[in-house]
Amino acid sequence: MALKYFPLLILVLALATSKRTLAGDPDILYDFIVPQNNTTVDGTFFTYTGLRGVFNGVPETFKVTKASLTEFPALDGQSVSYAVLQFPANGGLNPPHTHPRSAELLFLVAGSLEVGFVDTKNVLYTQKLQVGDLFVFPKGLVHYQYNTQPNMPSFAVSAFGSANAGTVSVPLSVFATGIDDEILAKSFKTDIDTIKKIKVGLTSK
Repeated sequence: MALKYFPLLILVLALATSKRTLAGDPDILYDFIVPQNNTTVDGTFFTYTGLRGVFNGVPETFKVTKASLTEFPALDGQSVSYAVLQFPANGGLNPPHTHPRSAELLFLVAGSLEVGFVDTKNVLYTQKLQVGDLFVFPKGLVHYQYNTQPNMPSFAVSAFGSANAGTVSVPLSVFATGIDDEILAKSFKTDIDTIKKIKVGLTSK
């Protein structure tokens, strides 16, 4: 009688002892991680100055300035990073994209923004943000930000629950990675010439 439950017992034990698949940052066993080539650890190691002056000008096109693991090695293992987003007036756009390893918490510090994301049921959630508003984009979901104000730039600060949240641009990942034109034409229910025009438009800017 007990033998018929043996396969179930093996499955339970295997699940209990297997390593979890991590979609975010792993926990660390130390207070912080120091790169191997770093010989001195003081307050400077924990300071990042790359965002100084970032609000002093307005770029001609959308611009993102990151403070992630690549720019700020002290973030390794800390599961946090930032980005400053600058949107010029009248059409400044952060095109649809995803962050596969983190949610994004956006804080609007100047101007206004139209933001939105699409869930796994293809439901679109949008909101018009004013200064002081926060908006969360759930981890891995396609989202965007857009400045529709004709004469006012917008600035936002985004926080991420990962030192390396990653960014996957939807337009570029679909049209600029070598996916066959015929596959794209069938997927978007259009013709190959239209796909080629889209590709030229993306790669020429």
